[in-house]
Amino acid sequence: MATRIHPTALIEDAVEIGDGTSVWDNVHIRGPAKIGADCIVGEKTYIAYDVVIADRVKINARVYICAGVTIDSGVMVSAGVIFTNDRFPRATTSDLERLRPSEPDEHTLETLVREGATIGAGAVIGPGLEIGRFAMIGMGSVVTRTVGDFHLVLGNPARLVGAVCRCGEPVAKRGESGTIPDGEATCNRCARVYMIDSGSVSEHVS
Repeated sequence: MATRIHPTALIEDAVEIGDGTSVWDNVHIRGPAKIGADCIVGEKTYIAYDVVIADRVKINARVYICAGVTIDSGVMVSAGVIFTNDRFPRATTSDLERLRPSEPDEHTLETLVREGATIGAGAVIGPGLEIGRFAMIGMGSVVTRTVGDFHLVLGNPARLVGAVCRCGEPVAKRGESGTIPDGEATCNRCARVYMIDSGSVSEHVS
């Protein structure tokens, strides 16, 4: 399938876009950056240089993806999501004599979104974090710490509320201790089985 680029999109030099990917109106992608095959980049989205996006990633409208972000395959980034990459940002040097450059430097922290994860609309992702495989970030959440595989987090700051299946169905709830109780959990929708051990969630292999 051919790549589709809307005529109003601004694609800079050294941007790689895979086959079958659609880039919609008023998108700006800085170079160098890499976007895989069969992706969707929604209208008015900004993707900075040095961003790497794998295959079959769905990015909705008005998403801001800054330098230092890597997104694995099958990730959903909903409308209005904002990534950040500097924990203590300043516009200028400490003497106020010159602007700090926009290029990545020693203050830039990298963020990794693992395969299959979903980031809900309007969420803000703090710098230097990892979003685990098939994790789900609730809409409007402010994520300030790394999120485990299959974890469901909500709120500001985002807190663990349970675990979700590959298909998106909740499979377990957080207990009174603040973690997900150990044991086996089965998805009511697709019957996949998960093992929970000390708060970590993994797929059961029979």
